[in-house]
Amino acid sequence: MFKVAILQKRSINEQIDKNIETIIMAMEEASENHADILLLPECFITGYDLPMSYEKSIADNDIRIAKICENAKKYKIGVVLTAFTKGSKQPQNSAFVINKSGNILMKYSKVHTCDFADERDVESGKEFKVCDFEGIQLGIMICYDREFPESARILMLKGAEVILVPNDCGSMQPRLRALSTRAYENMVAVAMANPNGDNAGCSCAYSPICWDRNGKCVDNTVLLADDKTEGIFYAEFDMEAIREYRNREMLGNTFRKVEAYSQLLSKEIKEPFIRDGRIDKPRGECFMSVMGVFPISRQWRKHIRNMIFLTRHSR
Repeated sequence: MFKVAILQKRSINEQIDKNIETIIMAMEEASENHADILLLPECFITGYDLPMSYEKSIADNDIRIAKICENAKKYKIGVVLTAFTKGSKQPQNSAFVINKSGNILMKYSKVHTCDFADERDVESGKEFKVCDFEGIQLGIMICYDREFPESARILMLKGAEVILVPNDCGSMQPRLRALSTRAYENMVAVAMANPNGDNAGCSCAYSPICWDRNGKCVDNTVLLADDKTEGIFYAEFDMEAIREYRNREMLGNTFRKVEAYSQLLSKEIKEPFIRDGRIDKPRGECFMSVMGVFPISRQWRKHIRNMIFLTRHSR
């Protein structure tokens, strides 16, 4: 069994040391409950606080990341550690996969940044990655990545058996269905961690197993938390059963017709999918809404973001 501890909790913006303490306490609790890995919501170390400056993002060699690695070794538990990190010139929305020995196996930076909102000033990652975590092939998607079937598909093609998803957004119901579908169509296990709150939370896990050997449909929901409860939830994946299922069923990379997929690599965008792109103004001077773009101060920008958080569909 592969046991994932999923932290459903909101971190504190600009309180990195307190967030580190929260992570270490969660690692200890998850270890006591025999979890293999702890999955955190998106940008938990720094807080998902936008706009994020390059100066406030953390370096890969930050001593506080090293502290988490030390505690991973101490408690013998893996961690998907999330933060805004320093990219080449701008912050990146990143996740580190740390194993039970305290080694960083992989750093993944969010490919599908939310370029229609404040993440347009965040540097996008360039590739999806898979690592070997204690004999399990593990991939990462971060939040908006999950809206694009290609994200999970390429992770599956790279060998992922399990996809873990740090997340921070509201309006979860359609997104839960998307995550279940990503598990089904790629024959991979999926788990997602989201901060708790009104119209938020709903941390979840889905098995790829959607029918038994007799063709009878089975519920692939492994875990579905409520929206408001703060704490650690646990999801267990039977990797032996999942691998047996992947070896016999016909989804994933079995009968794909790749010669018909060339349009997937086209960069051409046509109506109705044309959207306003990056706004050529300094960070903090404008705000995008359904009514357009208008000048606004950073203080009011944060105030409006807090008001619309529960109803936004942007992530």
